[in-house]
Order: sequence, then structure tokens, then C-alpha cells
Amino acid sequence: MQTLRKRGVRTVQIATFALAAATLAGCSTVQTPTKGDPLEGLNRTIFTVNDKLDQYALKPVAKGYVFITPQPVRDSVTNFFSNIGDVYIAANNLLQLKITDGVEDIMRIVINTVFGVGGLFDVATLAKLPKHDNDLGLTLGHYGVPPGPYLVLPLFGPSTVRDAVGSIGNYYVNPLSYINPPGLTWALYGVNVINTRANLLNASDVLEGAALDKYSFVRNAYLQRRQYLLSDGKQSQSLPNYGDEAPLPKYDDVDSGAAAAPAGTQGAAAKASAASGAAAATPPQAASAAGATTGATGTAAAPEAASGGSETPPLDLNGGPETTQIPAGQLVPPTRFNFPSFKLR
Repeated sequence: MQTLRKRGVRTVQIATFALAAATLAGCSTVQTPTKGDPLEGLNRTIFTVNDKLDQYALKPVAKGYVFITPQPVRDSVTNFFSNIGDVYIAANNLLQLKITDGVEDIMRIVINTVFGVGGLFDVATLAKLPKHDNDLGLTLGHYGVPPGPYLVLPLFGPSTVRDAVGSIGNYYVNPLSYINPPGLTWALYGVNVINTRANLLNASDVLEGAALDKYSFVRNAYLQRRQYLLSDGKQSQSLPNYGDEAPLPKYDDVDSGAAAAPAGTQGAAAKASAASGAAAATPPQAASAAGATTGATGTAAAPEAASGGSETPPLDLNGGPETTQIPAGQLVPPTRFNFPSFKLR
């Protein structure tokens, strides 16, 4: 009987594991996966689990921590773990041969440890020593290791294959990993996580209110941030090339004071000059357009009839007998957008 019970329990465990694996496998595919995120379905599943754990466990604990802990104490806790973090930041800067940054990090550690009471006070920032951001994932990227697919790690959040490997190295470089007993190490890690989450309460509230798709927002923000850090904040911004744009038309004054119009589609040039004694009647549309133009420029101008004694036949804009017609002398042939424009003196 005991053997049968053990076999039954083992069968239930195997079935549960198979069901969980099938569920994850079913969620691991999407119809149109994003480039750089081939595991989007699985990543979204893990992201949802992490988000629920944060919503129902970590975030309430962080709010309670903020409620019972004064702000100066939280700042001291942040400075303490930041000072410890400068150790592996300095190590990675030196690995990347960033000697100046590495020396500054070492100076920050010494100053904050000695004069900042073990790092509880950030004296180095008051001494104008900058705070850097570096890790083993960035070091691998510095030497040409590709990031690989985007990953969402359980409990740890957004990452890539390269950064996930780098996080293992950061564990061994972090001085907290060598504190005895091990229970104290995990307690300090827990305080660091809760304190970090408390510092991000406002940011998470903004994210929940602004992002339509939290997963895509976090993924894009993480990848852009890592690319920015990898390029040392000197990521070039590509500007659009406007070299192929057509040049603006030139309106050179002719001897009579009228503007010379560009050539039309049939190659004929329309000229307008001051007519002696006769002005062309402008329709309401042309008058309103001219009024708006003169109101903007502060000068009053009116189109006039073409010179030469012979009247120019009006052009029909729409090709219909009942549409509004405008004399041809008042039109500038279209140059780009296939819309006629009024030629004003």
C-alpha cells in the first residue's frame, strides 16, 4: 500500500510539472514576435508572475517600510548599499580599462567608508566625485559580446542572456556574498531589495498610470538604458537627411516690380505686370486668400490683369462648366503638390 501511495504521489507530481510546462510552452509563442524578443510569450508569462508578486507581496512590504522608517534612515540605508555597490563598479571600470572612473570609484569607497561612517553618509558626492554605473554585463558588451535575446528572469525582472550571465559574476564580486553567517547575507540582501523597491514606489505609480502595455514599456526602457550605458552616454542620434528635398522657389523681382513665376507643366511662363487703368475682378475665394496673406505680412497687394492688350482666357480648376473660374494671370503653375497657388505682388 505504501508503495502504491508513493507511486501515486509521484504520478501527481509528474502530472503537475507536465501541466505547468505545457502552460508555459503554450504561452511561449506569439503571432508576431518582436525583433530581439523571440521568447516574448514566455517572457510575458514570467513578467505577469513577477508583477503579481510585486503587487501583492513586495509593494505592500515596501509601503510599510516607508511608513515606519524615517527618511534619513532610508537615505542612510541607500548610501550603505550604494557604497558596497561601488566595489564591483570599480572592478568593472578597471576591467574595461577606464582607469579614471575606476580610481574615482575607489576614492568614493575610501571617503565614504572612513568619513561617511561605513558608507551611511555620501560624503564623496559632496566632494564632487561622480557616481558611476557599471556591471559585468556591460563589461562583456564592452568587449564585443552580443546581448542575445531579451529575457525576463523570475524575481529578478528584465535582462538579456549577456546580462544574466553577468549577474552571476556580480554575485561573486559583491562583498555581501562573503559575510558569515549566510543568514546575515540573505537578510542584508532582503533589506536591499525592500529599500530599493521603496525608492521606486513613485516610479511604479507613474508606470501603471502611463503605460498602455507595461511589458513593452519596461522592455524598451531597459534595452535603451543598457545601450546608453554601453555607449558611455555618447549614443549618437541619427538625424534625417534632407539632401534630396527640392529647393524652395526663388521669387526674383523683375523690372516691372512683379514676381517671376516658375515654369509650368507645359513650359509656358506666366507674367503679371501693372496694368494701366484695368484691374481683374477677383472671386471671393481669391479675395479671402489675399486678405489673409496681407494680414500676415502687413502689406496690401492685389492681383492685376495681364499686360499686352489681349485678355487671357480664364482657367477652369475643376473642369466643370459651373465651377468658379480664375483668370490665368493670377495663377502660379504647381511645382510640387499639384495645387494651384495665387501669385501676389
